[in-house]
Amino acid sequence: MKTLSSWGRLTKQPHDVLALTPAIAGAGLPLATQPAIPFGMGRSYGDNALNAGGPVWATNNLDSLLGFDAKTGVLVCEPGVLLRDIQRCGVAQGWMLPVTPGTQMATVGGAIANDVHGKNHHAFGTFGEHVLQIKLLRTDGTLICCSPRQNSEYFAATVGGIGLTGVISEATLQLRKVTGPLLETETIPFGNLEEFFTLSRESESDWEYTVSWIDCLAGHGGRGLFMRAKHSSETQGPSPKTRVRSFPIVPPVSIVNKLSLRAFNNAYFYLNRTKRGRRLEHYQPFFYPLDNLQHWNRMYGPKGFYQYQSVIPGRYASAATQAMLDAIARSGQGSFLAVLKTFAQRPAVGMLSFPREGATLALDFPNHGAETEKLFQRLDAIVLEAGGRIYLGKDARMPRAVFEAGYPRLVEFLSYRDPGISSEMSRRLMGS
Repeated sequence: MKTLSSWGRLTKQPHDVLALTPAIAGAGLPLATQPAIPFGMGRSYGDNALNAGGPVWATNNLDSLLGFDAKTGVLVCEPGVLLRDIQRCGVAQGWMLPVTPGTQMATVGGAIANDVHGKNHHAFGTFGEHVLQIKLLRTDGTLICCSPRQNSEYFAATVGGIGLTGVISEATLQLRKVTGPLLETETIPFGNLEEFFTLSRESESDWEYTVSWIDCLAGHGGRGLFMRAKHSSETQGPSPKTRVRSFPIVPPVSIVNKLSLRAFNNAYFYLNRTKRGRRLEHYQPFFYPLDNLQHWNRMYGPKGFYQYQSVIPGRYASAATQAMLDAIARSGQGSFLAVLKTFAQRPAVGMLSFPREGATLALDFPNHGAETEKLFQRLDAIVLEAGGRIYLGKDARMPRAVFEAGYPRLVEFLSYRDPGISSEMSRRLMGS
């Protein structure tokens, strides 16, 4: 038994860790007699890869790059491969992941299971849009090859399916061509949400990546920093920072609190406002701003933290986002790490894929128990009224009714679940 936790560090419970190997994953043998769930790097914030007191299948031994065609950019790999390793190998040959989340320390299996998105949804959609094929091992030993054209229902259930359809034993990905590791970036301060949405609309035609930091305590103003980027053909420029630091300890209480938040947000806004304008930047600090600070999740103290990420349909995005920011400001809770960006109108790949056309707001909240849950209930009500949904890859407490309202293809998805797979999230939201 080994104690496991998600990135939010809300619980630390013993798990029976069963190591998957290439021989086991390719043998077509039954995996377990007791329901389990695949576990990669533990970078999901909530409980979708946890199974307290029961088994998990650790995929860290399935970390091989099996084949790469440098002419077409087609990569075949095992599910435990880190996105970091694909980027390092690919960029050197002129290829890159088309879509990448805010950390490169996630696995390919996790990226598929959560159908992760990045800062370029309007240009490249989600991670699942670039998965050509999945080999899916069911717990009864059945091996299913699925793709958008072969066993397409299993493919749609697996992409975004939070690990509940089987163990991914192999994935084929389509990378995208790039000229090098450099980006042309620009930072633009904005004073309210109207300015943010105007910048988002105006940027989509010429800039591939768009994202904003927003001051969650600014109240009705909604000030922030709009950041956009596109690939540069320049061959000379900044190198990535090689020094990796670590947050050394878990403090006795969260250092993210009402006093530190307001001081940090003021300092961050005014300091970065002076950096407005264009500059050349390596892709790593732009895509993965926190990866050089390992264990940054410790700063929230022994009780851990929640991330609340919602998406609101476009017609209600401005009003509902403002209502959420007002509620957060009144509560005095919030985060240094508040991200606002937009999603485009694109068909969802997965039955439980999160992105939809509109605006998505993501914030971290220290765990203050009932006080935090009271705020979440207010945010849930705003999201529900606007017809939005909450991201499963970040969730650790969403009520079942909110889940069912936000994911209309749930009933269809359930018919493709593997009965030998269960997680704390599936039991909380689906009953088993």
